[in-house]
Amino acid sequence: MGRGRQKAKQTKVARDLKYRPVQTDFASLERELRGESAHDPDDQGHDAIPDNYLDLAKQYDPDSADAGAADDEKHR
Repeated sequence: MGRGRQKAKQTKVARDLKYRPVQTDFASLERELRGESAHDPDDQGHDAIPDNYLDLAKQYDPDSADAGAADDEKHR
């Protein structure tokens, strides 16, 4: 995209943001800034490890007792 078209597009977006009425959800913003989650507490989210990778996760987990044994075997 040429510089003229790019600038025109940016100007259009800036005007849209400036003049469009926006309803801000301040409660949601506050939760986000505090680090609170709005989703289901039973939901494991993106930190959940798929079942087929659990053995690798245990092997490389620094807090796991198995991780130290696996590291010792590698260095021999």
